[in-house]
Amino acid sequence: MVSAYILILTEVGKAAQVADAVSQIPGVEAAEDVTGPYDVIVRATARDVDELGRLVVAQVQTVGGVDRTVTCTVVHL
Repeated sequence: MVSAYILILTEVGKAAQVADAVSQIPGVEAAEDVTGPYDVIVRATARDVDELGRLVVAQVQTVGGVDRTVTCTVVHL
C-alpha cells in the first residue's frame, strides 16, 4: 500500500465544496479544509504508485474548483 497527502489549492470560496467532493472518492481517507498556503489537505491510500497517480489525476484534479495539487507520498525511513 502507498499512502500520500494531497495538498489542494482551490478557487476562491470553493474549499468546503472541494473537500466534501474529494472525501467521496474511493481511496480517500480524509479531506480537510485548512488555513495556510493550501486550502484542502487529503490523506489517501492506493495499492501502488500508479494507482495513486490515477486517483490524483483522473479523480481529484477533475473535481470542480480544484486549481492545483501537490502529492506528498509517505515514506517509511
